[in-house]
Amino acid sequence: MAPPKPGIIPLRPLQFGEILDGAFQTIRRNAAAMVGSALIVQAVSQALLGVVSVAMLQTAQSLESAQSQTELNVLMGPLFGLMGGIMGITVLTGFLGAVLQGVLVVPVSRSVLDRRTGFKQMWKLAARRLPRLLGVAALLTLTSLLALAAAAGIAVALLMSMGPVALGIVIPLWLGAFAAYLWIAVKLMFAPAVVVVERVGIYEGLLRSWQLTKNSWWRIFGITLVVALMVGVIANIVQIPVTLATGGIGSFVSPHPDPSSTGSALLLTTVISTVVGVLVGSVTFAFQTSVSALIYMDLRMRRDGLDVDLMRLMETGGDAHGVPGTPAARGGSAAWPQPGSSWPSPGGQMPGAPQGPWPPA
Repeated sequence: MAPPKPGIIPLRPLQFGEILDGAFQTIRRNAAAMVGSALIVQAVSQALLGVVSVAMLQTAQSLESAQSQTELNVLMGPLFGLMGGIMGITVLTGFLGAVLQGVLVVPVSRSVLDRRTGFKQMWKLAARRLPRLLGVAALLTLTSLLALAAAAGIAVALLMSMGPVALGIVIPLWLGAFAAYLWIAVKLMFAPAVVVVERVGIYEGLLRSWQLTKNSWWRIFGITLVVALMVGVIANIVQIPVTLATGGIGSFVSPHPDPSSTGSALLLTTVISTVVGVLVGSVTFAFQTSVSALIYMDLRMRRDGLDVDLMRLMETGGDAHGVPGTPAARGGSAAWPQPGSSWPSPGGQMPGAPQGPWPPA
């Protein structure tokens, strides 16, 4: 007998095609919640980047027209400040993306049982978990910055002390650091979803994500990489006609280039490209987040028997306005892991799972 499929996916461990199909269906059923939230984050980050980019362009033009070393030195300060601003906006975008990853798991989880989620309802369900979700996102962002700063600092110190010979050490060091960072990032990528759905603390969420990905690293990495490549190719294909169209608009607005008309044409084409980029980025981010959430659900079905709990919820109709997979949805069982408990238990068995060895990942 085939497993039931009340919503976007069948209630059993998933295959790659089912994850992609479930992600598409989730966006279609909850477009306002998912694409709308991603659109807000993308619009804010792109607007900030646009303002800083225009300021950098003006500063660069001023550098070209500088008449003395004194004017050049005066303009270098604002230029470095704007470069720092771009780095800060990039960090902020990553932080907001981690927060949104945890929030968007709500409509994905509800869609598994064919429960639609509106924009307001999604944020209402995630509101109580926002403080810890913000903590997890801040910790992940700060750790990434510290790792990058440490690798850059070591590389600069080696180059300054040894000269070009240090490249033979720096390049393997950076490759090894990148591989280690990638491995840890995949191990902790589900921490925001865990904090929201399983209602645990920051440390427990990180530890839970680490344990969920055990023996599944390559599968998770492969799916994530393939989806990222697919999204990148599609986004570039969409941007090609936009680039050609903006070029034509620039020629129409400024048929005889002069400083004033060229600046107006550049501003118009930049605005058009930014708007299209925001729309495309919102959809692609929502899709990638849906894929990540479905991988999380798949891991729990493989390790925790979540599919059995979902079948029970489907039959009883319990917790119709909540998030499937939470402790409340499981009936508040004492077997549900509590903050501070080990993942898995010392006997090697996941709390609440039937006796015997774990299902293979």
